[in-house]
Amino acid sequence: MKLLITGGAGFIGARLARTLLARSTLAGQRIDQLVLADQFAPPADLVADARVRAITGSLLEQCAGFAGARFDGVFHLASAVSGECELDFDLGMRSNLDSTRALLDALRKAGNTPRVVFSSSVAVFGPDPGKPLPAIVADDTLPAPQTSYGTQKLMCEHLIADMTRKGFVDGRAARLMTVTVRPGKPNAAASSFFSGVIREPLAGVEALCPVDASVSHPVLSPARTIDALIRIFEASREELNGRLALNLPALNVTVQQMLDALESVAGPKVRALVKFQRDERIAGIVANWPQGASAARAKALGLTADTSFEDIIRQYIADQKGSSP
Repeated sequence: MKLLITGGAGFIGARLARTLLARSTLAGQRIDQLVLADQFAPPADLVADARVRAITGSLLEQCAGFAGARFDGVFHLASAVSGECELDFDLGMRSNLDSTRALLDALRKAGNTPRVVFSSSVAVFGPDPGKPLPAIVADDTLPAPQTSYGTQKLMCEHLIADMTRKGFVDGRAARLMTVTVRPGKPNAAASSFFSGVIREPLAGVEALCPVDASVSHPVLSPARTIDALIRIFEASREELNGRLALNLPALNVTVQQMLDALESVAGPKVRALVKFQRDERIAGIVANWPQGASAARAKALGLTADTSFEDIIRQYIADQKGSSP
């Protein structure tokens, strides 16, 4: 089995790659080659695996080379993030929509109907004047994105659905919740602070929260996100039951509940390192996102959300200890 992960050097992509290599199989087939495509080189431990081939550079440019290569499966994770897409419209369109179409065209020309899992986003939902956003968005809630990022993700969902209908690919779109806690430095995603207000204090560094403590949002841990991507890949069309886009499970929490969990796990001194400093641009973007989500179709596949935000924090701490030299 030959697999492709776009965004394969990123946090989720690299973690997915490690999980797949450790399993050695996917959907009952042995993994012979794993191609990791990204703008940056993958971590050294992945490159050292004989089954891994790394391709670096722009995905839009890489897709021309994919036309003659047959992949059995693709995890399409590469994407410009929400904040970038609001600041630079052309970047978002090029990185998200244009690259996805080029990738799908290359897969179509290969002619073998590979299975494709696309990482969509809960940002496809937004408040529409004619149909207000419910407190909890479900799989069948009307997608009405109010950001360029969410709009681009929704367009890709429809493109994948149509190419699946035509028999060019076997696609499915997993609407990711905000994944937290992410390691490393803050990025340009508007949701970056959902990790930063936990990650930085745990490292003894002050963190600024750009939104009010009452803000509620659906989140999911990295481990459960990886489990969901793999399960959705392995699901049959009958199990998906029609529509190809589905919400991933979510733990719906407020910022206050996140900080309470941080104090519970790490103590009041760590919690005190989080300061509130409102950023109107970030707050405006987040205000157009769902406050919570449900995932009945993912639940039917056996997928579940994290049980508590304390558990998510403990998972991050354990991961960091495991990655220490």
